[in-house]
Amino acid sequence: MLKHLKLTALTLGLFAASQAMAADLTVISFGGANKAAQVKAFYEPWEKAGNGKIVAGEYNGEMAKVKAMVDTKSVSWNLVEVESPELARGCDEGMFEELDPALFGDQADYVPGAIQPCGVGFFVWSTVMAYNADKLKTAPTSWADFWDTKQFPGKRGLRKGAKYTLEFALMADGVAPKDVYKVLGTKEGQDRAFKKLDELKPSIQWWEAGAQPPQYLASGDVVMSSAYNGRIAAVQKESNLKVVWNGGIYDFDAWAIPKGAKNAEEAKKFIAYSVKPEQQKIYSENIAYGPANSKAVALLSDEIKKDMPTTPENIANQVQIDVAFWADNSEQLEQRFNAWAAK
Repeated sequence: MLKHLKLTALTLGLFAASQAMAADLTVISFGGANKAAQVKAFYEPWEKAGNGKIVAGEYNGEMAKVKAMVDTKSVSWNLVEVESPELARGCDEGMFEELDPALFGDQADYVPGAIQPCGVGFFVWSTVMAYNADKLKTAPTSWADFWDTKQFPGKRGLRKGAKYTLEFALMADGVAPKDVYKVLGTKEGQDRAFKKLDELKPSIQWWEAGAQPPQYLASGDVVMSSAYNGRIAAVQKESNLKVVWNGGIYDFDAWAIPKGAKNAEEAKKFIAYSVKPEQQKIYSENIAYGPANSKAVALLSDEIKKDMPTTPENIANQVQIDVAFWADNSEQLEQRFNAWAAK
């Protein structure tokens, strides 16, 4: 009996040790369909493989919360999902741990820009042009068509803000996608974008929430709109809404580790796990956002690939958002845009 007790104590001890090695991680995301896809692709398989428990929380991107935790050295989150501009700013301000790129394998396997000093992009989303094929005789193919109200009469939906809107205006005015930020970085380029917006202003219906463009398009309030690609993909089964990838602007959502987070080593392992081709494939099968790891594209069915921002033919004529440009110019251009829109 005593021997049996000793054995039980030993097994319990070993079990406790293995549990201690597999630390629980608190992972904070933006919630919604995106979080549901993360659960299937990352959290559940990670736990099943015996890596410890994922405590999943959500937030609305409030960097002030992260900053307060870091400043007071009371960090209770291990990983947080952030958009590129916040990742860059947070890294500059010392809010996030720096990461060794070697942890994530060959950088050539990733969409350019995915591996950053303080974070790793784990999916790609695009702001694209969308239209209702039931309402248009011919399909638009570019932002120049979007601005052509003679050939394509009707209202246009655009996001009420300078970001994306100014880039689209320049592309409509003939600037090649690869040159957009070079032109927008000059005073003349900014004036040119606003002048081009003047032409379209009477036909614009502004949107602010991602759910609005598909609604406006389905109801016929607008014939074309800028939109987040995942929002259009989500309603394509019950509507005839189509996406034009040409001239879209893509960005990443990335994982970052708040400075001073416990179990940072374990958190780094989780990031590396989430960007493995197999996990990336499952993620993209559950939501129409592209894998950051290009090797996952080959694992996806053609049906799924056609809705992905990162499929080679879809990304060919897209622009990667210039995070540094918007970090430097956002305040001034948003003020100018608001004054212009209010006129």
